[in-house]
Amino acid sequence: MRSREYGPDLPPPWKRQQPAPEVAAERDLVVEEAATGFCGAVVRCERTAEGFTVTLEDRFGKHRVFPLVPRGFLLEGRVVTLVRPTGPAPQRGPGRTASGSIAVPGARARVARESRIYVEGRHDAELVERVWGDDLRIEGVVVEFLEGVDDLPAIVAEFAPGPGRRLGVLVDHLLPGTKEHRIAAQVTGDHVLVVGHPYVDIWQAVKPASLGFATWPDVPRGEVWKEGICRRLGWPVDTPAAWKRILASVDGWKDLEPELLGRVEELIDFVTQPGSD
Repeated sequence: MRSREYGPDLPPPWKRQQPAPEVAAERDLVVEEAATGFCGAVVRCERTAEGFTVTLEDRFGKHRVFPLVPRGFLLEGRVVTLVRPTGPAPQRGPGRTASGSIAVPGARARVARESRIYVEGRHDAELVERVWGDDLRIEGVVVEFLEGVDDLPAIVAEFAPGPGRRLGVLVDHLLPGTKEHRIAAQVTGDHVLVVGHPYVDIWQAVKPASLGFATWPDVPRGEVWKEGICRRLGWPVDTPAAWKRILASVDGWKDLEPELLGRVEELIDFVTQPGSD
């Protein structure tokens, strides 16, 4: 005789899986991902094209990104469901900006200098703003983007650099023998500094570990690079959405490659030297 409480397809109450307690994924909370056993501290929670995710950092500094799914994590050996924190995000660190500089609480932005920093595209400008924005406002440095470097000699001539009006330029894929290297040589001078990183695109200047994978994929010549990256990472071929995902993974200077960090700092120093304003 079957109980009236449950039928053949309904397990008895003592066999039903109980909901796991919800725990806010606050920064530095240490959890274990149930499926892989990866254990780490929460670095960030963010919305992506596939839904909400959490990034964990293990004791070796390795980052991995996991979806926020029910019963997906272990906290002190107990199954839990991580959820997005509801309160304001904690500060990255007392007294520091995203670039690692000492923060100046309450400081007003300086009136913009005549000196400028130019970068190749919108993504470059957004990444520089995300990491160095606080520093640039205090120094009064404006960052503008060029949409490529083919017209750089004409742009520099129009800018008319000189004493008190310096121009710093950040170029992608600045390697000897490249078109970019030849163009840079035409404009570099006492009041113009052109520096660059070795990457095909600014995307690669973000450490892959910050996005949860080991290395940026190789894309063969002839294929649109950004679309090829999306395909090989299993992301939708939607470059604006992909860039939002990449940019959201950057909390500060530790998420960027040294080849970019050094060049941006060099440009800031160049356009803020005494006598450059």
